[in-house]
Amino acid sequence: MQHEQQPIIVGLDIGTTKIAAIAGRKNEFGKLEILGFGRANSNGVKHGQVLNIDETIKAITMALENCYASNPGLEISEVYVGIAGHHIKSLQTRGDIVRHQTDDEISQREIDQLIADQYKTYIPAGDQIIDVIPQEFTVDNFQNIPNPIGYGGVKIGANFHIITGDRNAIRNITRAVEKSGLKTKDLVLQPLASASAVMGTEDLEAGVAIVDIGGGTTDLAVFYEGILKHTAVIPFGGENITNDIKTGLGVLKTQAEQMKVQFGSALANEARSNAFITIPGLRGMPAKEISVKNLANIIQARMSEIMDFVTYHLKQVGLDNRMLNGGVVLTGGGSQLKHLIQLTEYVTGLNARIGFPTEHLAAGHIEELARPTYSTCIGLILKGYSDYENHRKQFENQFRKLEIPENLRKAELVEEEVMDDEESQAQKVRNRKGIKDFWGKFKDGIIELFKEEEDHAL
Repeated sequence: MQHEQQPIIVGLDIGTTKIAAIAGRKNEFGKLEILGFGRANSNGVKHGQVLNIDETIKAITMALENCYASNPGLEISEVYVGIAGHHIKSLQTRGDIVRHQTDDEISQREIDQLIADQYKTYIPAGDQIIDVIPQEFTVDNFQNIPNPIGYGGVKIGANFHIITGDRNAIRNITRAVEKSGLKTKDLVLQPLASASAVMGTEDLEAGVAIVDIGGGTTDLAVFYEGILKHTAVIPFGGENITNDIKTGLGVLKTQAEQMKVQFGSALANEARSNAFITIPGLRGMPAKEISVKNLANIIQARMSEIMDFVTYHLKQVGLDNRMLNGGVVLTGGGSQLKHLIQLTEYVTGLNARIGFPTEHLAAGHIEELARPTYSTCIGLILKGYSDYENHRKQFENQFRKLEIPENLRKAELVEEEVMDDEESQAQKVRNRKGIKDFWGKFKDGIIELFKEEEDHAL
């Protein structure tokens, strides 16, 4: 089968609260099949930066062991690694080259040369360029060209979005990965990985802000007319909320985390004023009564601050709520807070939704993998496939045959296989076609609606 000729790509998400390793391969429908999955609690990472290499190595090793346990046939040597942290910065540059063979069509080699030249851009001492992302190209007098290959002209140029990070912070990540017995295939900015996992092409064209709320940082990526316009790392995340609860209510950190997940709300007005949580006392001390309303007030204060940062960054790049028709897509572990959508809409003035990494995921996997927590990790695999399909990196030619392990399959899948009538088969095909069919039907429905209105008008 064709999909057995595809490589198995592994994403490694080194986060502040968890480290996840996911191995995936595309099937014949272009959807990701998950062949291995492991996670471990993270101890050596703070605000997205590796501070304790030994603790991080232990956590990476544990996540890998769990990944191997889920599928003993796996062999992992190279990984795509996500990077975040408030040392991440971005800048805009412009680059041009004058062509020698003006009679020939523009080739990929010339585009690669233009991108390679941007790696010579001056950046502050101690920083390192992580990625160079072309935005729109120009060929002579033609502007806003998404892909200039095949055009003819004398001069080709482009605007670039350059992402930089602290050299020592980058070195710590790669060192921790290498000491875990792995090779870093590429470092990918986490909001870009998350964006590829939760969005379709329609979102990119409509204009959208991806807000990935992790444990230590909140990562932002803004797209407009299919182009990456801005990236930023906001130095607050879910762990800051937990620490606020711990300090504000005088409880242990584990109790604060549990209360946030089970009873937390991002809107204090939605919390019941007569509801209380009983916390057992320490070493014979009396039990504590915690107001659910007070808990929500603390969460709302910190989440409002994060959303104020998002609004500030959108204004910085001149993209207000009239231009981003796709609104805000919330993802990451922190996006699962109750009433966060309503708070986001209130603070930013944009429509909001939760982004699940099911956009490119094959059907029939366990529910755990479809949680926003794993958006970055699944996006890292997709970045690997983008490199493979566009021949940007070398991949091994021999691909091993592996089946999806039973422990990563949904239980209902067995029942589905028993059903073989025409309707169930047709339903499966419809599911595989995915979001493009949905938009097609949506468009047809709108056209029919207008036709009906015209008929009534006549």
